[in-house]
Amino acid sequence: MPIPVILDCDPGTDDALAIFLALASPELSVLAITVAGGNAGLDHTLANALALIALAGSSVPVHAGADRPLLGCFTSEPRVHGETGLGGVVLPAGGPPAPGIATDVIRRILREAAEPVTLIGIGPATNLALALTTEPALAAKVQQIVLMSGAWAEGNITPAAEFNAISDPEALAILLACGRPVVFATLELTAQALVTPACIAAWRGLGSGRCLRAACDIQATVPASRRLGGTGAPLHDPCAVAWLIRPELFTFRRCSVRMDLGPGPSRGRTLIDRWDRTGEPHNAVVLETLDAPGFFDLLGQRLAQLP
Repeated sequence: MPIPVILDCDPGTDDALAIFLALASPELSVLAITVAGGNAGLDHTLANALALIALAGSSVPVHAGADRPLLGCFTSEPRVHGETGLGGVVLPAGGPPAPGIATDVIRRILREAAEPVTLIGIGPATNLALALTTEPALAAKVQQIVLMSGAWAEGNITPAAEFNAISDPEALAILLACGRPVVFATLELTAQALVTPACIAAWRGLGSGRCLRAACDIQATVPASRRLGGTGAPLHDPCAVAWLIRPELFTFRRCSVRMDLGPGPSRGRTLIDRWDRTGEPHNAVVLETLDAPGFFDLLGQRLAQLP
C-alpha cells in the first residue's frame, strides 16, 4: 500500500524536483502539500507550489501556511533560488490554493487518518511544529517525520547552521521532542547528490515532457557550490522523498540530535551526536551515505513519467 504523506515545503528550486518526485511515485500517497515561506517569501513559494502541481496535472490540494518562523522572520536565499524561488524560470500560473490554513489542515488529516501519516518537511519546520504543538496528542498519528535539514559539521548559511534549520530552529526542536521518529537528510548526505551539467543533459535525453523540461531548466539555474568544489550543485530536498521510496539507496545511523537555540554564531546548529559521546537517548535517524547513481536514475525515470 502507498505510504500516506503530507509534504511540507517552501519551493525553492530543489523543492520543485522533490514535489515532482513525490507526485510521480506510486509508493507514496500525497494527501496534501503545505507551504511556508523560506527559500522565498510565502507569496512566491505558494504560487510556485500551485504552478508545479498544475504542471504535473495533479489534484493534490495545496494549502498556504506560515509566512514567518515561530520567532523573528524568514530570510530568503535569492543567491541560490532567485528572487521568486525557481531560479527565474517562469511556469504557467496554477489555480487558487485549497481552503484552510496549513496547520489546521495537517491537524485535520492526522485526526481523521485511518493509519499513521508520514510528514515530509523540506523547508522551515514551522507548519509541522505548529500543528503538533497546538494538538500534541496527534503525534500518535504520525508514522515518522522525514526532514531535509541540518548538518553534523559545517552549515551552508552560517558556519554552524543549515538553511532550513536556522530558518526556524525552535520549530525543529519541537519536532525532535514530539516523541515520533525523526529522519534527517543533512548537508553531508545531500552533498553526495551533486548535480552536474552532464547529469542535467542526461535527464534531458529521457523525454520531452513538460515537467521533465521544467525540472531541468530549474536545476540548470542553480549555481555550482563553491563549498563542494564548484563542479555542481547539491540536490537537497529530493533526498528526503527518495528515502521513503528507495531506502536501500541509503545508509543511516541512529543518533541523539538537539538544537542550539541560543543567540550568537552557533544558533540553528543541529548538534548530532553520531558517536554517542553524550549518552543521551537516540531521538533521530541520520542518513549518512547515498548511492548517487541509483538516486539520479530513480529521479530521472520518475521525472520522465510525468506529463
